Amino acid sequence: MARPVVAIVGRPNVGKSTIFNRIIGDRLAIVEDKPGITRDRIYGIGEWNGKPFSIIDTGGIEIDGEDVILKSIRMQAELAIEEADVIVFMCDAKAGITQSDEEVAEMLYRSGKPIVVAVNKVDNIGRSELIYEFYGFGFGDPIGVSGSHGTGVGDLLDAIVEKLPDLEEEIYDEDVIRVALIGRPNVGKSSLVNAILGEERVIVSDVAGTTRDAIDTPFEKDGQRYVLIDTAGMRKRGKVYETTEKYSVMRAMRAIERADVVLIVINGEEGIIEQDKHIAGYAFEAGKASLFVVNKWDVVEKHDKTMKEFEKNIRDHFLFMTYAPVVFLSALTKQRLQKLLPVVKRVAEQHSLRVQTHLLNDVVSDAVAINPPPTDKGRRMRINYVTQVAVKPPTMVVFVNDPELMHFSYERYLENKIRAAFDFEGTPIRIFTRRKSDEG
Repeated sequence: MARPVVAIVGRPNVGKSTIFNRIIGDRLAIVEDKPGITRDRIYGIGEWNGKPFSIIDTGGIEIDGEDVILKSIRMQAELAIEEADVIVFMCDAKAGITQSDEEVAEMLYRSGKPIVVAVNKVDNIGRSELIYEFYGFGFGDPIGVSGSHGTGVGDLLDAIVEKLPDLEEEIYDEDVIRVALIGRPNVGKSSLVNAILGEERVIVSDVAGTTRDAIDTPFEKDGQRYVLIDTAGMRKRGKVYETTEKYSVMRAMRAIERADVVLIVINGEEGIIEQDKHIAGYAFEAGKASLFVVNKWDVVEKHDKTMKEFEKNIRDHFLFMTYAPVVFLSALTKQRLQKLLPVVKRVAEQHSLRVQTHLLNDVVSDAVAINPPPTDKGRRMRINYVTQVAVKPPTMVVFVNDPELMHFSYERYLENKIRAAFDFEGTPIRIFTRRKSDEG
Protein backbone atom coordinates (compact mmCIF):
# COMPACT_ATOMS: atom_id res chain seq x y z
CA MET A 1 0.00 0.00 0.00
CA ALA A 2 1.37 3.41 -0.91
CA ARG A 3 1.96 5.55 2.17
CA PRO A 4 1.65 9.33 2.22
CA VAL A 5 4.92 11.21 2.71
CA VAL A 6 5.77 13.67 5.50
CA ALA A 7 8.91 15.82 5.28
CA ILE A 8 10.62 17.76 8.07
CA VAL A 9 12.27 21.00 6.90
CA GLY A 10 13.95 23.92 8.61
CA ARG A 11 17.31 25.60 9.00
CA PRO A 12 20.25 23.75 10.65
CA ASN A 13 20.32 23.07 14.42
CA VAL A 14 16.60 23.39 15.08
CA GLY A 15 16.43 19.68 16.01
CA LYS A 16 14.97 18.09 12.87
CA SER A 17 16.78 14.78 13.35
CA THR A 18 15.83 14.50 17.03
CA ILE A 19 12.13 14.88 16.21
CA PHE A 20 12.52 12.51 13.23
CA ASN A 21 13.98 9.86 15.58
CA ARG A 22 11.19 10.43 18.11
CA ILE A 23 8.55 9.87 15.44
CA ILE A 24 10.00 6.68 14.00
CA GLY A 25 10.98 5.29 17.41
CA ASP A 26 13.05 2.13 17.22
CA ARG A 27 11.81 1.12 13.79
CA LEU A 28 15.26 1.59 12.26
CA ALA A 29 16.64 -1.25 14.33
CA ILE A 30 14.80 -3.99 12.42
CA VAL A 31 17.74 -5.10 10.37
CA GLU A 32 20.68 -3.74 12.32
CA ASP A 33 21.92 -7.24 13.04
CA LYS A 34 21.94 -8.34 9.42
CA PRO A 35 25.52 -8.48 8.16
CA GLY A 36 26.44 -6.09 5.37
CA ILE A 37 23.32 -3.93 5.45
CA THR A 38 23.95 -0.20 5.31
CA ARG A 39 21.53 2.16 6.98
CA ASP A 40 20.55 5.47 5.51
CA ARG A 41 19.10 7.62 8.25
CA ILE A 42 17.09 10.14 6.28
CA TYR A 43 14.08 7.98 5.65
CA GLY A 44 11.77 6.15 8.04
CA ILE A 45 8.26 4.87 8.59
CA GLY A 46 5.99 6.31 11.24
CA GLU A 47 2.49 5.43 12.39
CA TRP A 48 -0.02 7.26 14.55
CA ASN A 49 -3.61 6.34 15.37
CA GLY A 50 -3.45 3.47 12.88
CA LYS A 51 -2.28 5.70 10.01
CA PRO A 52 1.12 4.75 8.55
CA PHE A 53 3.26 7.29 6.68
CA SER A 54 6.77 7.67 5.31
CA ILE A 55 8.87 10.43 6.83
CA ILE A 56 11.96 12.23 5.54
CA ASP A 57 14.50 14.18 7.53
CA THR A 58 15.82 16.71 5.05
CA GLY A 59 18.58 17.59 7.53
CA GLY A 60 20.30 14.39 6.47
CA ILE A 61 20.79 15.80 2.98
CA GLU A 62 23.89 17.88 2.54
CA ILE A 63 24.07 19.98 -0.59
CA ASP A 64 27.32 21.54 -1.77
CA GLY A 65 27.57 24.95 -3.32
CA GLU A 66 28.39 28.58 -2.65
CA ASP A 67 26.59 30.29 0.24
CA VAL A 68 26.23 26.73 1.44
CA ILE A 69 23.82 27.07 4.36
CA LEU A 70 21.15 29.18 2.68
CA LYS A 71 21.40 27.36 -0.62
CA SER A 72 21.19 24.04 1.18
CA ILE A 73 18.07 25.03 3.16
CA ARG A 74 16.39 26.26 -0.01
CA MET A 75 17.16 23.05 -1.88
CA GLN A 76 15.91 20.88 0.98
CA ALA A 77 12.66 22.85 1.13
CA GLU A 78 12.28 22.50 -2.63
CA LEU A 79 12.73 18.72 -2.42
CA ALA A 80 10.24 18.46 0.44
CA ILE A 81 7.70 20.53 -1.49
CA GLU A 82 8.09 18.27 -4.51
CA GLU A 83 7.92 14.98 -2.61
CA ALA A 84 5.77 15.43 0.48
CA ASP A 85 2.04 15.35 1.14
CA VAL A 86 2.47 17.15 4.48
CA ILE A 87 5.43 19.34 5.50
CA VAL A 88 6.57 19.86 9.11
CA PHE A 89 8.31 23.24 9.35
CA MET A 90 10.68 23.12 12.34
CA CYS A 91 11.69 26.30 14.15
CA ASP A 92 13.53 27.06 17.39
CA ALA A 93 11.68 28.69 20.31
CA LYS A 94 14.88 30.10 21.83
CA ALA A 95 16.07 31.76 18.62
CA GLY A 96 12.67 33.10 17.54
CA ILE A 97 11.96 33.75 13.86
CA THR A 98 15.16 34.23 11.85
CA GLN A 99 15.66 35.42 8.29
CA SER A 100 16.28 31.83 7.15
CA ASP A 101 12.96 30.80 8.72
CA GLU A 102 11.23 33.56 6.76
CA GLU A 103 12.85 32.41 3.51
CA VAL A 104 11.63 28.85 4.09
CA ALA A 105 8.16 30.05 5.12
CA GLU A 106 7.90 32.05 1.89
CA MET A 107 8.68 28.95 -0.21
CA LEU A 108 6.28 26.78 1.77
CA TYR A 109 3.54 29.38 1.53
CA ARG A 110 3.80 29.41 -2.26
CA SER A 111 3.73 25.59 -2.41
CA GLY A 112 0.11 25.30 -1.32
CA LYS A 113 0.98 22.08 0.57
CA PRO A 114 -0.43 21.40 4.06
CA ILE A 115 2.09 22.78 6.61
CA VAL A 116 2.44 22.05 10.33
CA VAL A 117 4.71 24.46 12.26
CA ALA A 118 6.64 22.70 15.05
CA VAL A 119 8.50 24.94 17.49
CA ASN A 120 11.27 22.94 19.15
CA LYS A 121 13.09 23.48 22.45
CA VAL A 122 9.91 24.30 24.38
CA ASP A 123 11.40 22.39 27.31
CA ASN A 124 9.43 23.94 30.15
CA ILE A 125 6.21 25.83 30.89
CA GLY A 126 8.08 29.14 30.99
CA ARG A 127 9.00 28.77 27.35
CA SER A 128 5.52 27.94 26.08
CA GLU A 129 4.63 31.61 25.42
CA LEU A 130 7.59 31.76 23.01
CA ILE A 131 5.52 29.90 20.43
CA TYR A 132 3.08 32.80 19.93
CA GLU A 133 5.31 34.74 17.56
CA PHE A 134 5.21 31.77 15.17
CA TYR A 135 1.50 32.42 14.52
CA GLY A 136 2.89 35.18 12.31
CA PHE A 137 3.67 32.69 9.55
CA GLY A 138 -0.05 32.18 8.93
CA PHE A 139 0.10 28.39 8.91
CA GLY A 140 -2.37 27.90 11.77
CA ASP A 141 -1.55 26.83 15.34
CA PRO A 142 2.18 26.29 15.94
CA ILE A 143 2.89 23.24 18.11
CA GLY A 144 5.46 23.48 20.91
CA VAL A 145 7.65 20.37 21.19
CA SER A 146 10.77 19.28 22.99
CA GLY A 147 13.00 16.93 21.03
CA SER A 148 15.14 16.26 24.07
CA HIS A 149 12.22 15.46 26.43
CA GLY A 150 9.70 14.16 23.88
CA THR A 151 6.91 16.46 25.08
CA GLY A 152 4.43 17.70 22.48
CA VAL A 153 5.31 14.97 19.95
CA GLY A 154 1.85 13.39 20.33
CA ASP A 155 0.20 16.75 19.55
CA LEU A 156 2.49 17.14 16.55
CA LEU A 157 1.55 13.68 15.26
CA ASP A 158 -2.16 14.46 15.74
CA ALA A 159 -1.73 17.56 13.57
CA ILE A 160 0.24 15.66 10.90
CA VAL A 161 -2.22 12.76 10.67
CA GLU A 162 -5.16 15.16 10.41
CA LYS A 163 -3.64 16.59 7.22
CA LEU A 164 -2.59 13.29 5.60
CA PRO A 165 -4.37 12.47 2.33
CA ASP A 166 -5.86 9.06 1.55
CA LEU A 167 -3.84 7.86 -1.41
CA GLU A 168 -5.86 6.06 -4.05
CA GLU A 169 -4.20 2.95 -5.35
CA GLU A 170 -4.56 1.00 -8.56
CA ILE A 171 -5.77 -2.51 -7.67
CA TYR A 172 -4.51 -5.36 -9.84
CA ASP A 173 -5.61 -9.00 -10.02
CA GLU A 174 -3.76 -11.52 -7.86
CA ASP A 175 -2.02 -13.13 -10.85
CA VAL A 176 -0.48 -9.87 -12.08
CA ILE A 177 3.21 -9.55 -11.15
CA ARG A 178 4.08 -5.98 -10.14
CA VAL A 179 7.68 -5.16 -10.98
CA ALA A 180 9.68 -2.13 -9.81
CA LEU A 181 13.11 -1.12 -11.09
CA ILE A 182 15.34 0.61 -8.60
CA GLY A 183 18.92 1.78 -8.66
CA ARG A 184 20.85 4.99 -8.51
CA PRO A 185 20.82 7.48 -11.39
CA ASN A 186 22.57 6.50 -14.64
CA VAL A 187 22.45 2.72 -14.24
CA GLY A 188 20.12 2.51 -17.22
CA LYS A 189 16.71 1.95 -15.59
CA SER A 190 14.79 3.91 -18.24
CA SER A 191 16.48 2.14 -21.12
CA LEU A 192 15.77 -1.20 -19.43
CA VAL A 193 12.08 -0.28 -19.08
CA ASN A 194 12.01 0.65 -22.76
CA ALA A 195 13.85 -2.53 -23.75
CA ILE A 196 11.41 -4.75 -21.83
CA LEU A 197 8.38 -2.97 -23.28
CA GLY A 198 9.89 -2.68 -26.74
CA GLU A 199 10.46 -6.41 -27.13
CA GLU A 200 8.30 -8.02 -29.79
CA ARG A 201 5.41 -10.15 -28.55
CA VAL A 202 4.96 -7.97 -25.47
CA ILE A 203 1.43 -6.62 -25.38
CA VAL A 204 1.48 -3.22 -23.72
CA SER A 205 -1.45 -1.16 -22.51
CA ASP A 206 -0.62 2.26 -21.10
CA VAL A 207 -2.44 3.19 -17.90
CA ALA A 208 -1.46 6.13 -15.76
CA GLY A 209 -1.34 4.83 -12.18
CA THR A 210 -3.70 6.62 -9.85
CA THR A 211 -0.95 6.80 -7.22
CA ARG A 212 0.66 10.20 -7.44
CA ASP A 213 3.97 10.15 -9.31
CA ALA A 214 3.81 6.57 -10.53
CA ILE A 215 3.40 5.56 -14.11
CA ASP A 216 2.15 1.99 -14.32
CA THR A 217 2.53 0.08 -17.56
CA PRO A 218 0.65 -3.23 -17.73
CA PHE A 219 1.93 -5.72 -20.33
CA GLU A 220 1.73 -9.41 -21.10
CA LYS A 221 4.44 -11.86 -22.10
CA ASP A 222 4.07 -15.59 -22.75
CA GLY A 223 0.65 -15.62 -21.10
CA GLN A 224 1.85 -13.93 -17.90
CA ARG A 225 0.55 -10.46 -17.00
CA TYR A 226 2.95 -7.91 -15.48
CA VAL A 227 2.83 -4.26 -14.44
CA LEU A 228 5.98 -2.15 -14.59
CA ILE A 229 5.90 0.41 -11.81
CA ASP A 230 8.01 3.27 -13.04
CA THR A 231 8.68 6.15 -10.69
CA ALA A 232 8.47 9.63 -12.08
CA GLY A 233 12.09 10.10 -11.06
CA MET A 234 13.17 7.96 -14.00
CA ARG A 235 11.27 9.89 -16.61
CA LYS A 236 11.37 13.37 -15.17
CA ARG A 237 14.81 14.45 -14.05
CA GLY A 238 14.78 17.93 -12.55
CA LYS A 239 17.77 19.92 -11.33
CA VAL A 240 16.89 18.92 -7.80
CA TYR A 241 17.62 15.26 -8.46
CA GLU A 242 20.93 15.93 -10.18
CA THR A 243 22.07 17.70 -7.03
CA THR A 244 21.49 14.96 -4.51
CA GLU A 245 21.48 11.24 -5.17
CA LYS A 246 20.20 10.49 -1.69
CA TYR A 247 16.81 11.85 -2.55
CA SER A 248 16.26 9.40 -5.38
CA VAL A 249 15.79 6.89 -2.57
CA MET A 250 12.37 8.45 -1.90
CA ARG A 251 11.21 7.65 -5.39
CA ALA A 252 12.60 4.14 -5.13
CA MET A 253 10.78 3.58 -1.84
CA ARG A 254 7.42 4.40 -3.28
CA ALA A 255 7.90 1.94 -6.09
CA ILE A 256 9.21 -0.78 -3.76
CA GLU A 257 6.13 -0.53 -1.52
CA ARG A 258 3.81 -1.31 -4.41
CA ALA A 259 5.87 -4.04 -6.06
CA ASP A 260 5.98 -7.83 -5.77
CA VAL A 261 9.38 -8.13 -7.44
CA VAL A 262 12.14 -5.52 -7.26
CA LEU A 263 14.86 -5.37 -9.90
CA ILE A 264 17.99 -3.86 -8.37
CA VAL A 265 19.76 -2.44 -11.41
CA ILE A 266 23.55 -2.14 -11.22
CA ASN A 267 25.82 -0.50 -13.79
CA GLY A 268 28.11 -3.32 -14.98
CA GLU A 269 30.65 -0.81 -16.25
CA GLU A 270 31.04 1.04 -12.94
CA GLY A 271 30.54 -1.88 -10.58
CA ILE A 272 28.98 -1.63 -7.13
CA ILE A 273 29.00 1.50 -4.99
CA GLU A 274 27.71 2.22 -1.48
CA GLN A 275 24.50 3.80 -2.78
CA ASP A 276 23.52 0.45 -4.36
CA LYS A 277 23.61 -1.12 -0.89
CA HIS A 278 21.29 1.50 0.58
CA ILE A 279 18.76 0.94 -2.16
CA ALA A 280 18.93 -2.87 -1.96
CA GLY A 281 18.56 -2.62 1.83
CA TYR A 282 15.16 -0.97 1.41
CA ALA A 283 13.90 -3.79 -0.84
CA PHE A 284 15.09 -6.32 1.76
CA GLU A 285 13.43 -4.46 4.64
CA ALA A 286 10.16 -4.22 2.73
CA GLY A 287 10.20 -8.02 2.37
CA LYS A 288 10.03 -7.98 -1.43
CA ALA A 289 11.23 -10.61 -3.90
CA SER A 290 14.39 -9.24 -5.52
CA LEU A 291 16.95 -9.91 -8.19
CA PHE A 292 20.07 -8.11 -9.30
CA VAL A 293 20.18 -6.93 -12.90
CA VAL A 294 23.69 -6.09 -14.09
CA ASN A 295 23.12 -3.75 -17.02
CA LYS A 296 25.56 -2.46 -19.70
CA TRP A 297 27.11 -5.94 -19.88
CA ASP A 298 27.90 -5.30 -23.57
CA VAL A 299 30.60 -2.75 -22.71
CA VAL A 300 32.33 -4.76 -19.97
CA GLU A 301 35.73 -6.20 -20.93
CA LYS A 302 35.23 -9.93 -20.46
CA HIS A 303 37.18 -13.15 -20.06
CA ASP A 304 35.85 -16.60 -19.21
CA LYS A 305 35.53 -15.83 -15.47
CA THR A 306 34.18 -12.25 -15.61
CA MET A 307 30.60 -13.19 -14.84
CA LYS A 308 31.53 -15.46 -11.94
CA GLU A 309 33.81 -12.79 -10.48
CA PHE A 310 31.15 -10.09 -10.77
CA GLU A 311 28.58 -12.34 -9.12
CA LYS A 312 31.01 -13.11 -6.27
CA ASN A 313 31.51 -9.36 -5.86
CA ILE A 314 27.73 -8.90 -5.54
CA ARG A 315 27.55 -11.70 -2.96
CA ASP A 316 30.38 -10.13 -0.93
CA HIS A 317 28.72 -6.70 -0.92
CA PHE A 318 25.14 -7.86 -0.33
CA LEU A 319 25.57 -10.49 2.37
CA PHE A 320 21.98 -9.99 3.50
CA MET A 321 20.57 -10.93 0.06
CA THR A 322 22.34 -14.14 -0.88
CA TYR A 323 18.98 -15.54 -2.06
CA ALA A 324 18.63 -12.99 -4.90
CA PRO A 325 19.54 -14.30 -8.38
CA VAL A 326 21.75 -12.23 -10.71
CA VAL A 327 20.92 -11.56 -14.38
CA PHE A 328 23.52 -10.02 -16.71
CA LEU A 329 22.19 -8.15 -19.76
CA SER A 330 22.40 -5.07 -21.95
CA ALA A 331 19.31 -2.90 -22.32
CA LEU A 332 21.00 -1.15 -25.25
CA THR A 333 21.81 -4.19 -27.43
CA LYS A 334 19.07 -6.41 -25.88
CA GLN A 335 21.76 -9.04 -25.30
CA ARG A 336 20.49 -11.69 -22.80
CA LEU A 337 17.30 -9.63 -22.25
CA GLN A 338 15.16 -12.71 -22.88
CA LYS A 339 16.54 -14.26 -19.67
CA LEU A 340 15.02 -11.56 -17.44
CA LEU A 341 11.24 -12.15 -17.34
CA PRO A 342 11.44 -15.92 -16.72
CA VAL A 343 13.55 -15.17 -13.61
CA VAL A 344 11.09 -12.45 -12.53
CA LYS A 345 8.23 -14.95 -12.86
CA ARG A 346 10.11 -17.62 -10.92
CA VAL A 347 10.97 -15.38 -7.96
CA ALA A 348 7.39 -14.02 -7.87
CA GLU A 349 6.16 -17.61 -7.52
CA GLN A 350 8.66 -18.28 -4.71
CA HIS A 351 7.61 -15.06 -2.98
CA SER A 352 4.02 -16.30 -2.72
CA LEU A 353 4.87 -19.97 -2.07
CA ARG A 354 3.03 -21.61 0.82
CA VAL A 355 4.51 -24.75 2.37
CA GLN A 356 2.31 -27.31 4.11
CA THR A 357 2.79 -27.40 7.89
CA HIS A 358 3.69 -31.09 8.08
CA LEU A 359 6.42 -30.71 5.42
CA LEU A 360 7.84 -27.68 7.18
CA ASN A 361 7.92 -29.53 10.50
CA ASP A 362 9.66 -32.53 8.91
CA VAL A 363 12.44 -30.26 7.64
CA VAL A 364 12.83 -28.43 10.96
CA SER A 365 12.83 -31.73 12.95
CA ASP A 366 15.62 -33.06 10.72
CA ALA A 367 17.54 -29.79 11.13
CA VAL A 368 17.26 -30.01 14.93
CA ALA A 369 18.33 -33.69 14.90
CA ILE A 370 21.46 -32.84 12.90
CA ASN A 371 22.30 -29.72 14.93
CA PRO A 372 20.37 -29.26 18.22
CA PRO A 373 19.96 -25.70 19.54
CA PRO A 374 22.89 -24.72 21.78
CA THR A 375 22.33 -24.51 25.53
CA ASP A 376 22.26 -21.16 27.27
CA LYS A 377 23.15 -21.16 31.00
CA GLY A 378 22.22 -24.84 31.11
CA ARG A 379 18.84 -24.33 29.35
CA ARG A 380 18.08 -25.58 25.87
CA MET A 381 15.46 -24.23 23.49
CA ARG A 382 12.87 -26.81 22.52
CA ILE A 383 11.04 -26.34 19.22
CA ASN A 384 7.42 -27.56 19.45
CA TYR A 385 6.26 -26.86 15.92
CA VAL A 386 6.55 -24.47 12.99
CA THR A 387 3.85 -23.04 10.76
CA GLN A 388 3.78 -20.64 7.82
CA VAL A 389 1.47 -17.73 8.59
CA ALA A 390 1.87 -15.50 5.52
CA VAL A 391 3.25 -15.15 2.00
CA LYS A 392 4.85 -12.16 0.20
CA PRO A 393 7.26 -12.66 1.92
CA PRO A 394 6.98 -16.23 3.27
CA THR A 395 6.65 -15.80 7.04
CA MET A 396 7.13 -18.63 9.54
CA VAL A 397 6.33 -18.74 13.24
CA VAL A 398 8.44 -21.11 15.34
CA PHE A 399 6.76 -22.09 18.63
CA VAL A 400 9.31 -22.81 21.37
CA ASN A 401 9.52 -23.23 25.15
CA ASP A 402 11.36 -19.88 25.54
CA PRO A 403 11.82 -17.35 22.70
CA GLU A 404 14.76 -15.76 24.58
CA LEU A 405 16.78 -18.88 23.79
CA MET A 406 16.51 -18.45 19.99
CA HIS A 407 19.89 -17.15 18.90
CA PHE A 408 20.28 -15.17 15.68
CA SER A 409 22.77 -17.71 14.29
CA TYR A 410 20.41 -20.63 14.95
CA GLU A 411 17.55 -18.77 13.27
CA ARG A 412 19.79 -18.34 10.24
CA TYR A 413 20.65 -22.05 10.33
CA LEU A 414 16.91 -22.92 10.25
CA GLU A 415 16.35 -20.46 7.41
CA ASN A 416 19.15 -22.10 5.38
CA LYS A 417 17.65 -25.56 5.97
CA ILE A 418 14.18 -24.35 4.92
CA ARG A 419 15.67 -22.80 1.77
CA ALA A 420 17.57 -25.98 0.96
CA ALA A 421 14.30 -27.92 1.15
CA PHE A 422 11.87 -25.54 -0.58
CA ASP A 423 14.12 -23.17 -2.56
CA PHE A 424 12.45 -19.76 -1.93
CA GLU A 425 14.76 -18.30 -4.56
CA GLY A 426 14.72 -14.51 -4.74
CA THR A 427 12.60 -13.92 -1.65
CA PRO A 428 13.47 -13.06 1.93
CA ILE A 429 12.00 -15.31 4.61
CA ARG A 430 10.74 -13.89 7.88
CA ILE A 431 11.02 -16.08 10.99
CA PHE A 432 9.33 -15.14 14.26
CA THR A 433 9.77 -17.04 17.50
CA ARG A 434 6.79 -17.33 19.87
CA ARG A 435 6.24 -19.05 23.19
CA LYS A 436 4.02 -22.11 22.95
CA SER A 437 1.14 -21.53 25.36
CA ASP A 438 0.90 -24.12 28.09
CA GLU A 439 -2.73 -25.01 27.53
CA GLY A 440 -2.89 -27.58 24.78
